[in-house]
Amino acid sequence: MSFVWMAVLTVAVLQISVFCTTIYLHRALAHRGLELHPAARFLMHLHLALFTGVVPRQWVAVHRKHHHFSDQEGDPHSPYIYGLWKVFFGNFFYYRRECANAQTISKYTPDYRRDLLDRIPGVEYGVLAGLAIFMLLFGWAWGLAAWTFHVVAYILLNSSINSICHMIGYRNFNNLATNVQSIALVTGGEGLHNNHHAYPAAACMAFRRGEFDPAWPAIRLLEKLGLAKVKPLPAAKAA
Repeated sequence: MSFVWMAVLTVAVLQISVFCTTIYLHRALAHRGLELHPAARFLMHLHLALFTGVVPRQWVAVHRKHHHFSDQEGDPHSPYIYGLWKVFFGNFFYYRRECANAQTISKYTPDYRRDLLDRIPGVEYGVLAGLAIFMLLFGWAWGLAAWTFHVVAYILLNSSINSICHMIGYRNFNNLATNVQSIALVTGGEGLHNNHHAYPAAACMAFRRGEFDPAWPAIRLLEKLGLAKVKPLPAAKAA
């Protein structure tokens, strides 16, 4: 396989990881802005298990706590508390620290419904199976390199939302999060973070002319296919 095709496939897997995170973990599970068909939920969870190691209940709990204490004492990863670059480069460690807090998990996810993958012991180590997939596709050396790129890029894209998109950018609404359209383009719309903090349950994060939420057309397609049911946008923003 040529280097170009390896790069294309690696970036494609990364963007699928990004879209599964924003659609499944964030908009559907954490904020219930849409309801996904069980098949869509399973496939997105499976992808994340294989290529990110994210445990959905943990992710949802940490994110809901972030909203509860947004940029105040108690926020698991606020750049106003820990510093912009510490959160950008260390967000993974802040996230893992909060995941280890059993009280956080139980308090913020009492509504979480476990699926088949949640019941598999050691499913959080599914990234090793993902590594094996990369190696089978690209060979052990290039596979390891591609897998490492995917994991590091995925972590840093998420870090950019929790750090840069709380301090740098523009604001449509009165909260400390910011909108950065360039970040939104590579994070499935998550860079429109000021909009999201204003309307957390909105399935679409683009509210103003010139803003584009890449995940929104994907959500609308899932809806047309009968794989998603979107809750109405806030009336004032449902253009």
